[in-house]
Amino acid sequence: LFFSFHLLFSLSQKQIANAYEVPEVQIFSAIPSSYPTISIDLGQADARVLLIKNYLQRYNSPLVPYAQKIVSEADKNHLDFRLLTAIGRQESNLCRFSLEGTYNCWGWGIHKAGTLGFESFDQAIEVVSLGLKEKYIDKGLVTPEEIMSKYTPHSNGSWAEGVNSFLND
Repeated sequence: LFFSFHLLFSLSQKQIANAYEVPEVQIFSAIPSSYPTISIDLGQADARVLLIKNYLQRYNSPLVPYAQKIVSEADKNHLDFRLLTAIGRQESNLCRFSLEGTYNCWGWGIHKAGTLGFESFDQAIEVVSLGLKEKYIDKGLVTPEEIMSKYTPHSNGSWAEGVNSFLND
């Protein structure tokens, strides 16, 4: 005890303070001039247009460039965006088997007196979409079976069956 007491007084305050000091440590590192970043451009697109476009491409349809027009006209006329394509598939295998130069892929206005023709696919898409809205949808003919009753009344049901199948496809 005496020895500890003597040691305590014999050491100066500075010596005690120095005994507990930690030597200075310096760590150096290079600071990068620029920090790495990750960026991505997210485009916004209507997936329905891509779905229609891919569907048309699968069947080598001449309507591929009109996928946006088909969806736009469906929206404008409050139609299921798939309906025009499904009817086109049923009527002409997506314009692969239609009267040349008529741009009529939907069998629109085909009857005993002749076939209705359009000046372009753009015009045909507009006229058929509006016609489906005004002459069918607005009159309560909404399902393919109901549409068939007026669109192709002599069908034995295969028209509606085909259109339903293509809607689901």
